[in-house]
Amino acid sequence: MNTLQIGHLPGIDPASVQWQDLPGLDLGPDHRLQVPALTPAQLQALCEHLRGPGRQALRALPVREIIDAIDAAIHVLLDTGSQAHQTLLHWLPRVTGFSAEMVRINLNATLRTYRAPQLQRFVAEDFGSTDLLDGFAPRVTGGLTHAEGAALLTHVWAGNVPGLPLWSLISGLLVKAGNLGKVSAGEPVLASVFARTLARLSPVLGNACAVLWWDRQDEATARTVWAASEAVIAFGGDEALAGLQRQMPPGVRFLPHGHKISFGAIGREALSATRAPRMARLAAEDVVRHEQQGCYSPQVFYVERGAQTTPLEFAERLAAELQQLATRFPRPPPGLAEAAQIAQWRSRLEWSPEVTLIGQPEHGWSVAFHAQPLALGPGPLHRCVQVVAIDALEALPQWLAPRRRHLQTAGLAVAPERLQPLALRLAECGVTRVCALGHMPLPAPGWHNDGRPSLLDLVNLVDLEASTEALSEGLAGYEV
Repeated sequence: MNTLQIGHLPGIDPASVQWQDLPGLDLGPDHRLQVPALTPAQLQALCEHLRGPGRQALRALPVREIIDAIDAAIHVLLDTGSQAHQTLLHWLPRVTGFSAEMVRINLNATLRTYRAPQLQRFVAEDFGSTDLLDGFAPRVTGGLTHAEGAALLTHVWAGNVPGLPLWSLISGLLVKAGNLGKVSAGEPVLASVFARTLARLSPVLGNACAVLWWDRQDEATARTVWAASEAVIAFGGDEALAGLQRQMPPGVRFLPHGHKISFGAIGREALSATRAPRMARLAAEDVVRHEQQGCYSPQVFYVERGAQTTPLEFAERLAAELQQLATRFPRPPPGLAEAAQIAQWRSRLEWSPEVTLIGQPEHGWSVAFHAQPLALGPGPLHRCVQVVAIDALEALPQWLAPRRRHLQTAGLAVAPERLQPLALRLAECGVTRVCALGHMPLPAPGWHNDGRPSLLDLVNLVDLEASTEALSEGLAGYEV
C-alpha cells in the first residue's frame, strides 16, 4: 500500500496526531492519501503557533534570506533525482487525472517561476525594494512607511490547477505573515510536499506555514480558523466564495479569486499561409495545458476574416493540432457530470445551422466553428473550444461586455501597431491580463491576478509620519 500523509503542522507533536483517509478520491486499491484529524485544542495551538513564535521568527529574517530559502526548496522540487520530485511525479497524475507527461511539463514550468530572480522581481513589482518589508522606508512626501504582513493569513485553495497553492503561500511568506493553507481534495499534494521540503531546509520558514485539510461541512474547524485569521485568500467558484464570505467575522480581510473566463484573439496578419500553422499550434497548446481548468485557459478564439487562412480553416487546423497533442497528452477521463455537460454541449451545437462541429466524442476534444460573431460564454471545458469568425478584432468589446465581471486573460496574436490600442480596448471591457497566444496558462511571475497586486493586498501599510520624527529629534540626548 502506497500511503502519502498530507499536511504540515509546525508546533504540534507528530506523535499526538491522528490520521484519516482523505475522502472523495479514487486512487485505486494500492494508493491512499491521509490527512490529519486535529482536535479542537490542537487546531487552536496550531493557529497560536503560526501567529506567535512561527511568525515572529520569520519577521526577524530579511526578505533576501526568505527568498533564498524558497529558492533552495524550489531547486529541490525541480531536481529530478530528489525524493520530493519523485513524490510529485508519482502522486500528481493519480490525484489530478492529468497525464504523467503533462504533469512533468507543467510542474517544471510552474516551479521555475518561483526561483530567486523571479521572486526578487515579484517583491520589486509591488514594493520597489525589500526595505518596506524589512523595516521603515522613507516616503517622498516625508516620513516613513512599513509593510506589515498579517499575523495569520489563511489560504483556501481550489484543486483545479496543480501549482495554484504555491503562488499565494509564497506570497504570504514574502510579506512575513503566518500562513495556514487548506488544501483541496482535488489536489492536496504539491502544497504539502513544498511545505515539508521548505521546513527541512529552513526551519524558520517551515514554522511559519501550515498545511491541512478539513471538510467543507466542518463548521467548527472553519470558525476556529476564521477567528484566528487577519486575512483570508480564497480560490473557487462564485457560489462557494460567497458562502465563505458570509462566514468571515468582522474585520477579517477577504480576498476572493472566483470564476473567470479567458479567450484568444487572432488578427488577420497572423493568418498568412506560413503563419497560420504556428498560430493553430500555439492555440492548441493553450487549450491542452492545464486541461482548460485554469481561469487563464481559453474557451473561445476570435479569428479575423480577410486573411489567406479563413476562420474555418483555422478551426480545422486547431482541430488537427488538438488531435496531434492528444497522442502525447491524453485527456483525463471526465467525471459523469462533466461527460453529461460535454454531451449536452455537443448536441446543442450539432443542431445549430450556423455551427460547424469538428471532432467526434471519442476524440477527446471538440472544436465548434461559428460563422457569425457571438458573445463570449463558457463551455464545458475538457478540450471543448469555440472558434468565432469576426470581421475586426476592434469590434470585440460588444461581444465581451456581458462577461465584464468575469473576464481575465486575452491571448493575442496581432501586429505591433494594433497591440496597445487593442489591449486598451480590452482593458476597458474588464480584461486584466493580456499575453501572447501560446502563453495563456503561463502567467509571468508577479502577475496581477484578477487585476490586483500580488503582495500589497496582503499587508497593512504603517505610516511613521514626519511629525513623529521631528518631535523625536527634539528629545534626543544631544538636544538641550
